[in-house]
Amino acid sequence: MASQEITELIRLWGQGDREAANRLFPMIYEELRRMAHRYFRREEPQNTLQATALVHDLYLKLSSQGLNFKDRNHFYTLAARQMRRLLIDHARAAKADKRGGEMARVELVQEPAASAGPGFEALALDEALTVLESLDLRVARVVELRYFAGLTEKDAAEALDISVATLKRDWEFAQAWLRVRLRP
Repeated sequence: MASQEITELIRLWGQGDREAANRLFPMIYEELRRMAHRYFRREEPQNTLQATALVHDLYLKLSSQGLNFKDRNHFYTLAARQMRRLLIDHARAAKADKRGGEMARVELVQEPAASAGPGFEALALDEALTVLESLDLRVARVVELRYFAGLTEKDAAEALDISVATLKRDWEFAQAWLRVRLRP
């Protein structure tokens, strides 16, 4: 029953029903936190963004955009995409802060750059995914759902309306393509 209720609330929220959003969020909050935790397990420990903050930012973004969610799968697909954007924005901000933010930069010595800090891998991944989107949008969506949202193969396949076998092939291709693209 809860699954059907969640699906119906997502649909109503997508149609602009604010009360549905208020009833839905407590029901999906823990699932969204699990998605965020799965991502952060792969991140560097010095990452300053927390799963709870990410979920709250995600809710605010989804609420303010007036998206029309068709169903549960569509909602989680859009949530994964928005989670990716929030993580990349955070990585860019961390990179800017590390480099002095708005301050004018003055080079004193010409030395090799220090090892990449937190967020640099996420930025490189985002750039690679942007290229991958232009080559094969579905494969890029597989990466968003599996890597950023941490969905299982079955859930990601349902969200994209493809078979698990197709999703596995896309995921294997994406991993191989990204390995080559992100190789130093």
